[in-house]
Amino acid sequence: MAVLKVENLTKVFPAAGKDAEPTRAIDRIDLELSGHAFVSLVGPSGCGKSTFLNILSGVEEPTDGSITVTSDEGGPARFGYVFQDPRLLPWRTIMQNILYVHDDRGEETKRRALEYLDMVGLAHTGGMYPAQLSGGMQQRVGIARAFSVDPDLLLMDEPFSHLDAITARSLRDQLQEIWNRTRKTVLFVTHDVMEAVQLSGKIIVMSRDGRIHAEFTIDLPHPRSAADPEVAALQAEILGEFEKIQAAAGNGAAAPAQAG
Repeated sequence: MAVLKVENLTKVFPAAGKDAEPTRAIDRIDLELSGHAFVSLVGPSGCGKSTFLNILSGVEEPTDGSITVTSDEGGPARFGYVFQDPRLLPWRTIMQNILYVHDDRGEETKRRALEYLDMVGLAHTGGMYPAQLSGGMQQRVGIARAFSVDPDLLLMDEPFSHLDAITARSLRDQLQEIWNRTRKTVLFVTHDVMEAVQLSGKIIVMSRDGRIHAEFTIDLPHPRSAADPEVAALQAEILGEFEKIQAAAGNGAAAPAQAG
């Protein structure tokens, strides 16, 4: 598990043209999470969710403020990543794709890779190639690969957004089960409020100006169903915050950011 501390984080992108203005994608965010935490970032397009993940993973540099991530023991944290698409190498087998992200590819690593493949129901696919699997199965491989590195912090960037509703529901159920077994620290980005409510212990709603608009703590047992009245009520409450964000933007109270 990881300890994440974010202080006064700001990201401003330079003006794209002569007459354009700089884009403030993230504006003075403070955030802490640690332990067996599953935290989701939600918000309208352009609110800075993906920019925040890019800074956290080192793809982007912040304009101001700081991010520190350590393991529970205080040392460097290991990261795991699950993207919108599985990013599997088509010329490698499923097992080779998982081992590709490991420096040590010995028997213990293979055993751990097979263990996580089994958790997502794909233990039989190790010798197969990505083209032989459906899109949902490939994303399950991506989840198994991310967990196999034994990450302190797992970053998930809309991993189910390109899947059909039935497959996405199945993967959400599997993710809840794996997370409860592994106790990893997870930061999950999604546009889907229902998905966030089903998965998360905490939801952070970001506004169009790149700030944190609201936070919700969810204390419901897993697994959670979309048909559960308490889940539906929380979804409605959070969607109400989206309406407030939209109303503020329409009144000119918040200029839309242009980086997601």
